[in-house]
Amino acid sequence: MWRKSPSAAFISASLKGISQVLLIENTVTGLIVLFAIMIASVPLGLVALASSGIGTGIALVSGAEKAVINQGLFGYNSVLTGLALSLFLSGEKRWGIALAGAAVTVLFTAALMHLLKAMEVPILTFPYILLTWSVLLASFGLASIQLSPNLVPQDLSHWKLQAEGHFEATELIEGVGQIYFLENIYSSFLILIGIFWASWRMGLYAVVGTVLSSLTAYGLGAGSPSFNSGLYGYNAVLAIMAVTVVFKDRRHNSIPAGIVAAILTVPLMASITDVMIPYGLPALTMPFVIVTWLFLSLRKVLPKL
Repeated sequence: MWRKSPSAAFISASLKGISQVLLIENTVTGLIVLFAIMIASVPLGLVALASSGIGTGIALVSGAEKAVINQGLFGYNSVLTGLALSLFLSGEKRWGIALAGAAVTVLFTAALMHLLKAMEVPILTFPYILLTWSVLLASFGLASIQLSPNLVPQDLSHWKLQAEGHFEATELIEGVGQIYFLENIYSSFLILIGIFWASWRMGLYAVVGTVLSSLTAYGLGAGSPSFNSGLYGYNAVLAIMAVTVVFKDRRHNSIPAGIVAAILTVPLMASITDVMIPYGLPALTMPFVIVTWLFLSLRKVLPKL
């Protein structure tokens, strides 16, 4: 593939880096998602494409296995880092910091691939979480890194939960868009279309995941600002797709485990958010990572689970 057309292969791998955020290896899905991001924000779309290209390019020149590069596995964590830092930082330097962060994320990705290989668990989005939290925390000690006004450290003892919100149908789909930090109903629908394009099963489970998370969050009295913007949905969507399809155990039915995994992301999202409130940091995809690692590890001890 690389010998026949290096430029085409690079573009394909970069687009797959965007789709791999959804645990999907599909160039068309990556293109659809890129268009969905640009509908919400052209600069964000450009950051996503550039970040995936940076991750793919660094892996290529560093001698990474080409089969892994072609799958987009060196791009997706860079995509998320680039998007997160461009949104959660402020000032003129944030774009440069975001792209630099996307580049450094490749190093985290490669290192964690090696470290977690022995444990037989996938790295998922853990490299992006580590890098993003590190940079955001660095803003408290480095003047050149400015935290966005939207991320305000608060004293948890004075935190007041706003749980008087009401349930709206749009909340059922916005969780899909939040995977890429998008609070846009049209972008969310496009991303869902991209998932269905690659796999109708993953599309179906994505819908189930966002519905389950919305009902669970509503039933547990989740804070209305986070609930209404779909922030309780994106981890559930990723978790149910990971457990039921991507890392499916063929020895038994993975659907019940996927349903439980999606539901568990809701209280985990709330607890991790509470832990991060004093630092003003977002939970990111940590609930998805924890729940997925939990179920994949449990299967090694409880094979019938």
